Amino acid sequence: MERRVVVTGMGAITPLGNSVDSFWKGIKEGVCGIDEIKAFDTTEQKVRLAAEVKNFIPEEYIDKKEARRMDRFCQFALAAAQQAVENSKLDLDKVNRERLGVIVGAGIGGLSTIEEQTIKLHEKGPSRVSPFFIPMSISNIAAGNIAIRFGAKGICTSVVTACASGTNSIGEAFRNIKFGYSDIMITGGAEASITPLGIAGFASMNALSKNENPKRASIPFDKDREGFVMGEGAGILILEELEHAIERGAKIYGEVVGYGTTCDAYHMTSPSPDGEGAARAMALAIAEGGIAKEEVSYINAHGTSTPYNDKFETIAIKRLFEEQAYKVAISSTKSMTGHLLGAAGAIEAIVAVKAMEEDFIPATIGYENADEDCDLDYVVNEGRHAEVNYVLSNSLGFGGHNGVLLFKKWTER
Repeated sequence: MERRVVVTGMGAITPLGNSVDSFWKGIKEGVCGIDEIKAFDTTEQKVRLAAEVKNFIPEEYIDKKEARRMDRFCQFALAAAQQAVENSKLDLDKVNRERLGVIVGAGIGGLSTIEEQTIKLHEKGPSRVSPFFIPMSISNIAAGNIAIRFGAKGICTSVVTACASGTNSIGEAFRNIKFGYSDIMITGGAEASITPLGIAGFASMNALSKNENPKRASIPFDKDREGFVMGEGAGILILEELEHAIERGAKIYGEVVGYGTTCDAYHMTSPSPDGEGAARAMALAIAEGGIAKEEVSYINAHGTSTPYNDKFETIAIKRLFEEQAYKVAISSTKSMTGHLLGAAGAIEAIVAVKAMEEDFIPATIGYENADEDCDLDYVVNEGRHAEVNYVLSNSLGFGGHNGVLLFKKWTER
């Protein structure tokens, strides 16, 4: 028997704030979280802007000694998970730990640790490489540490599908509960790739915006877009089987009703120009949700601000929705947060849930110049109050990975 899956907790560490409330407040107000990079000297870099997490204190969530043995991405994940568990008001002493699972993804994982230890190897020799190098850098360690913290003895795994990692993680967690393998899942994504190597690598492949004006660097769907802005952070959701949530009197924030995942099988970094794979992923999510495409209130687009992504994602939306494409509200919150890579879909899932909860569609900020190839309703510059019953959240990753989630406003029916 298929079971309903609801969202009962959320946690967020983001460029707009280190809680769900501060993050959502920034999203609603159209705040730009992009600024000059503070983490390292950018003098020799081609790119000097990013969307960094501000004022994050790991010790508020993690023992000081333990925090030193974690990469920044893992610290973000554990902090967001702690928030989400507290927000869900789960009594872990009353939970069947064997049916409590964790699926938390990362696109890259412990990049800063890899970078630091590689430098140490070359400068000081192999004997000086940290014994914690491997467990700090592997991308599954966020899921592992979350499971250790909360005693989750069910499935514990990590999805690595580049920019779709967070969305795929939530989708797989949804299915795990839907088909009866788990009762509760801690799920989402984390990333911390604002490092000298990370910025240099993405800049060398011309993926990043070189604009030095923070308000015109991440400009999805704008004709002058030239690349994305790197972001960092984590988003974690508590997904729960409906009856389990009701029985313990949990507050329900929304429902996950559909998940679509496909591959373009086209190119390492470029989406397919015909939008077929992304359109099919959206169609699969809508079909699993059992709704008509006309019922979709809002699409949180992948919307990276790269020339190809925004054009081809627009094509994908038109391919699926046809004339309805011009009637559905679409926006990219990456205009405010930058692109969090493996965590992007996770914080955008939180946006989807909050949009339904408050009947508010966030804006695509920084938009000035229309592009004839991107001619849909991108809710430019100012958010919109509107009835929001179903939200699609799109994530399209390097390697052709397409992940789409369909969320439904919570109703008992």
